[in-house]
Amino acid sequence: MDALSEVLQVVRLEGGVFFNGEFSSPWCFTVPSSKDLVPFLAPGASHLITLHLLTEGHGSVQLADETPVELSAGDIIILPQGDSHTMWNGSRTPTKTPSLTKILEQGLAPVRLGGGGEMTRFVCGYMTCDAQFCSVMLNSLPAAIKVNIFGDQSGKWLENSLRFMVEEARSSRAGGAAVLAKLSEALFTEALRRYVAQLPPEQTGWLGAVRDAEVGKVLTLLHRHPARPWK
Repeated sequence: MDALSEVLQVVRLEGGVFFNGEFSSPWCFTVPSSKDLVPFLAPGASHLITLHLLTEGHGSVQLADETPVELSAGDIIILPQGDSHTMWNGSRTPTKTPSLTKILEQGLAPVRLGGGGEMTRFVCGYMTCDAQFCSVMLNSLPAAIKVNIFGDQSGKWLENSLRFMVEEARSSRAGGAAVLAKLSEALFTEALRRYVAQLPPEQTGWLGAVRDAEVGKVLTLLHRHPARPWK
């Protein structure tokens, strides 16, 4: 098993999908930080990572005073540290949206809002992990990661599967939430794989080590046997 797969097993990621949006421009809303989302999405979780997949249209995401990140269909944006962020298309004037409690009560029925312009469709999910176990991975990642999954068959399969399961979850068939959780984990893993593959050759640190064939083997052994006296 490669080093990245080994680490992802060790940190015990668990996922879920909580929002299915169909917004027509202009629209704008702010996603709370992970510490504010944990009581609603995963009570008792040590850390929560948020992610958004755009399946249609365009949008922008901005963290605090950072440069906005432009999104188009097929883009996944991951917030490893779970920072609060604003999403919009068109005006930055906040759109009146239902409370998070109200959204969660209606399951994955599409939330339709906006001014009637260009349509943006997206699905929002999350990953939980133990902050202590995944600290090395989290500290090596930027505040926001953007990759596109529309470039090949594996990405298209993930997108089509997620679309199908969102519809299934809305129909309340048994097991839908469990399958969606696994798909969100697959989306996160695929996005992370693509991000690592796109790093420059001179990349150092944990991410650079994960990609290196020889060093990756050493990391795999360290994560597989953490109590062994490696000397």
